[in-house]
Amino acid sequence: MPRPAPLLTSCWEADDADGPLGTTVGGILRDAARRSPDTVALVEGVPELDERRRWTYAQLLADATRAAHALVERFAPGERVAVWAPSIPESLVLTYAAALAGLVLVPVNPQLRAEEVGHVLRQSGASGLFLVAEHRGLDLAATLASVRATIPALREVVDLGAWEAFCPPVAGSPEAGPPEAGPPEAGPPSWDAAPSRVMGPDDVAQLVYTSGTTGVPKGALLTHRGMTNAARLGALRFGMRPGDVYVHTMPLFHVGGQVVAFQLCQSSATTVLVPSFDPGLVLELVERERATLTCGVPTMLLALVEHPDFTRRDLSSLRAVSGGGAVVPTELVRHVEKALGVQFAIVFGQTEASGFISQTHLDDAPEDKAASLGVPLPGVSARVVDPASGAVVPCGAVGELEVRGPNVMAGYHELPEATAASFRAGGWLRTGDLVTMDDRGFLRMAGRLKEMIVSGGENIFPVEIENALAEHPDVARVAVVGVPDDRWGEAAVAVVLPVAGRSPSGVGLEGYLRERLAAFKVPRRWRFVDTLPLTASGKVQKHVLRMQLADDPADLPG
Repeated sequence: MPRPAPLLTSCWEADDADGPLGTTVGGILRDAARRSPDTVALVEGVPELDERRRWTYAQLLADATRAAHALVERFAPGERVAVWAPSIPESLVLTYAAALAGLVLVPVNPQLRAEEVGHVLRQSGASGLFLVAEHRGLDLAATLASVRATIPALREVVDLGAWEAFCPPVAGSPEAGPPEAGPPEAGPPSWDAAPSRVMGPDDVAQLVYTSGTTGVPKGALLTHRGMTNAARLGALRFGMRPGDVYVHTMPLFHVGGQVVAFQLCQSSATTVLVPSFDPGLVLELVERERATLTCGVPTMLLALVEHPDFTRRDLSSLRAVSGGGAVVPTELVRHVEKALGVQFAIVFGQTEASGFISQTHLDDAPEDKAASLGVPLPGVSARVVDPASGAVVPCGAVGELEVRGPNVMAGYHELPEATAASFRAGGWLRTGDLVTMDDRGFLRMAGRLKEMIVSGGENIFPVEIENALAEHPDVARVAVVGVPDDRWGEAAVAVVLPVAGRSPSGVGLEGYLRERLAAFKVPRRWRFVDTLPLTASGKVQKHVLRMQLADDPADLPG
């Protein structure tokens, strides 16, 4: 496909022809239901083959409208409602229902422990919480109960297991019988009429939490325009089209999971929603549903190709696969393309940019797809600058990636100083990623200004782990760093200086952390040392630790 003229500096300007549409999350579902009412929109991707629930776009809109009426009765416009659950159909229905009801959705990772979820609910000021009672052995209801007293704004908690009781059929709907007057906010007594609250494209659709350099989670305010346009433009570059069937492995509690769902909706395609990633289940769903597309972070993709069912299942329906969440190893890209006979796309983004910044084209040269982050999406401007001065660097030079476009967040929720620090004049978002840009606009990762570790697609911030370990009686000091890992992209290594006379073990400290942090934050490797390299002011020299670990990768298992 044609490419623009070579760039003179590391600055990619968006074409005015790629201007964003004035779309909203509720609006794209209404459009899809009008355009393709009988197309299957959603399939519940559970192992029980005969019990998978299915929704057409007309049915999905009807269920979302029904839930929106229930939300309007309980919450005022603009209030935040959180969903603490894996990727189940009710969660996706709630995504659209919240948008139709004029509310802000707050997705929450069901792996979070008490203090972690307590912080998100307090800081967001969530008025409502929808949760599953249990997830992967974690009692979410009991966890919430342990911190409920510290969340004064939270007044409604709904168990998603009782979803039908929360939102019974709207008066006048086929399920409810003859028409009757509905709630006053609903307007005319029509069963399919959405509540009268109208969200504008630049209103906040979701408050999605990430973490900053301090390790304290921050809520990125993502707009309807930003999320829906990032989705639409990413789908176009991925070659998504009506009738596609997509096995959706990215969790809805991540920005990527939400935006991929919006891609499929705007493409009149089918979402096969995987509740929690399991490679055997994903392979079964691809075969059973004749999926044409799927995705995964490197850890997921590696688990798929290494699974014994990989060669046993009929995966011939697949046309393309996308990967992101971390730098995808070159060998993995080539292996997936060859083994499946598919085209591979690399996707790069961050929560503050609605999950999408750049992406490779399906017909890019293999060396570009395997070694780059692609070029910025249509409508997205990008530049590589000197982190200190903000001056644009020459092509090929390392600098901080900054982006501007409709996908960029409106700011951090109630954190004006953090918001100001994240932007330069002109609306340029400072990503904190160190990259290079060649004269064609292809981006390549060089490192991070921030210390964030991306492991298996999850963002891990060392200071959060360090603070937790510092409270252990056997730990005098600790530093957590990320090192390259073939399976996880990066692995967190905890370098521990024990208290004199104490002998903590990796197994013991791992158990200690698992009671306090989500499992994905627990270091995968442990190193116990007699001294830590320090600066003159007493700060740990983490770059020295990384070099030491690279020279001597032997470590104690956790």
